[in-house]
Amino acid sequence: MQTISITRTQQPKQKPADESSLGFGRVFTDHMFLMDYDREQGWHNARVIPYGAFQMDPAAMVLHYGQAIFEGMKCYRREDGSLQLFRPKDNLARMTRSAQRMGMPALDEETALEGLKELIRLDAEWVPHLAGTSLYIRPTMISMDVGLGVHASHKYLFYIILSPVGSYYKEGLKPVSIYVEDEYVRAVRGGVGFTKCAGNYAASILAGDIAEQKGFSQVLWLDGVEQKYVEEVGSMNMMFAYGKEIVTPKLNGSILPGITRDSVLKLAPTLGYTVKEDRLAIHEIFEDAKAGRLTEAFGTGTAAVISPVGLLSMKGENLTLSGGNIGPVAQHLYDSLTGIQYGRIPDPFNWILPL
Repeated sequence: MQTISITRTQQPKQKPADESSLGFGRVFTDHMFLMDYDREQGWHNARVIPYGAFQMDPAAMVLHYGQAIFEGMKCYRREDGSLQLFRPKDNLARMTRSAQRMGMPALDEETALEGLKELIRLDAEWVPHLAGTSLYIRPTMISMDVGLGVHASHKYLFYIILSPVGSYYKEGLKPVSIYVEDEYVRAVRGGVGFTKCAGNYAASILAGDIAEQKGFSQVLWLDGVEQKYVEEVGSMNMMFAYGKEIVTPKLNGSILPGITRDSVLKLAPTLGYTVKEDRLAIHEIFEDAKAGRLTEAFGTGTAAVISPVGLLSMKGENLTLSGGNIGPVAQHLYDSLTGIQYGRIPDPFNWILPL
């Protein structure tokens, strides 16, 4: 592991006075962690410095050829005031998998984790206190070679920025309405759908805008070949409850292997549910819901943890789930998983890293 240098800011920012109006990703802390890579030295120059703008050449390869990946995780404040991370090693390991698929170097995960710890220790006062709030963590890696020509970069920058964020559900777990996208596709097997690369999110923006114009909160993506099988929703994995059985699309190379998805699959059996990974046809989902076999649907992801689905819409047909309310399975999983994340209940999986 590298030695990490620390330079404290001489101009601290004004912290948000009202934690109830933090929103998401609008405010950033005083410091950031950076680390450089080149082929001769590998990862080096690990440092925590004051948060600030980058100077970047207009011909920087990331701006033209899209070698950019990121992660999302959170730091939580316990009731006693102490801080803890949730599965940070798993996020950093997934980042290395993303990097390798994108032709980027494997991350120095040990130094990255230590850099994250140092960064949070320095900006600990930025972790909000209100129930449901947290400190969002955004690790990012970008290519930094200057020049035009499609090939892997020789230089990369890894950095971590922090943002205090409000409760995703200010008024309780309100179900979302989802539009099933049947024209555009986001990813195909053999591509980069399983990575957390910037291009995956760029490919989703147009469909997201169209869905929003139609009055929906999210887009449900179908497979890129037959446009028949359920894949994922926006930045979340999808799950469906058939009573006490929870079914989710199996990973096939075009679906992001979500950390929250994996957490639910491990946690649910300890709460009395059975779990299944399967290939799910969207038409069967609609038929099962109409027949009463499908009782709930919800998304899983870092930002929302559990996001209940109240309405699915496909080709003009609207399907109401759980009476448009949050179902008992989604509520149970949300309470249990957030209980572990905030330290309210024991962690039997060793997911928590205290700071």
